[in-house]
Amino acid sequence: MSQPILSISNLEFSYEPDQKNVLNAISFEIQPGTITAILGPNGAGKTTLIHLLLGLRKPLSGSILLKDKSIGHYSRKELSQWIGLVPQSEYVPFEYSVLEYVLLGRAPYLGPLDLPSEADVEIARQALLQVGIEHLEKRPIPELSGGELQLVLIARALAQQPKVLLLDEPTSHLDLSNRNITLQILNQLRSTGVTVLFTTHDPEAASLVANNLVLMRQGRVMHTGTLETTFTSQKLSETYGTHIDVIQVDGLPVVRSLEKLQ
Repeated sequence: MSQPILSISNLEFSYEPDQKNVLNAISFEIQPGTITAILGPNGAGKTTLIHLLLGLRKPLSGSILLKDKSIGHYSRKELSQWIGLVPQSEYVPFEYSVLEYVLLGRAPYLGPLDLPSEADVEIARQALLQVGIEHLEKRPIPELSGGELQLVLIARALAQQPKVLLLDEPTSHLDLSNRNITLQILNQLRSTGVTVLFTTHDPEAASLVANNLVLMRQGRVMHTGTLETTFTSQKLSETYGTHIDVIQVDGLPVVRSLEKLQ
């Protein structure tokens, strides 16, 4: 097995010193060129974990290694060249065009007063092409649908040319068509060598695209492993606190809750 691109060991985090920990003893590894889903119910600590992996917050204890170096030893610019983020949502206060907004992804490669070069513009256009929205490059951001905006956020992250792409609940507000488009893009990224890590509370989204799972509940890792060994009725039921059955439909694992609603 190759060296992990991300190694998380005994991570602990609390927002306030006198408050209960939000994350407890979090440990797992991410192999390069894989797709890992951090799966669990709302309030499991998934988004907080993403913020720590980005270096936006510091853990109380434990370590996060990017390759073989602590993320705290990378400059913000270096870290931005390594890791890209697609947030759940983002407020855009200015009427950027789609192309202008995607060009913001080139910021880690520019000096404080530098303007994007023709090469930067070409990289941004390739990112739009990669997610299938090149026809929207002149459209103002406020005129986009929710699904279109999600694809723009992915394109902006791709314009960073990251080695690791983090996505926070990338399918939570999408219809089935845009969800499938987003998952197909993640699969394509894996084939180009990008390491993908995404959070979700939707087991089906995880089962469609992930190689590996990290199952979280109440700030703890319940189970980690490959999709085949981790996406089971017992482990999902423990994670979600409700009985879940995993069945095979056309060779794919599908979940269903067996508790009758009153």
